[in-house]
Amino acid sequence: MAKEDKLVQKLLEEDDEFRNLFSEHRQLDEKVAILENKEILSVEDELKIKQFKKLKLSLKDKMQNKIKALKK
Repeated sequence: MAKEDKLVQKLLEEDDEFRNLFSEHRQLDEKVAILENKEILSVEDELKIKQFKKLKLSLKDKMQNKIKALKK
């Protein structure tokens, strides 16, 4: 297991905020996948995908900050 994977596992076990961020990121990932698998996307679907991806990126940044803090 890579060092960063171990840090993520540690945070998932010990940090409620990180666990919530991780869970929300996964849920958004699933929502994006469902929308992207549609044969025809409405304008509303495309906007939702963009919003979900922006939110996912924000969550990932927050998780990365916690990982970096733990590395120090």
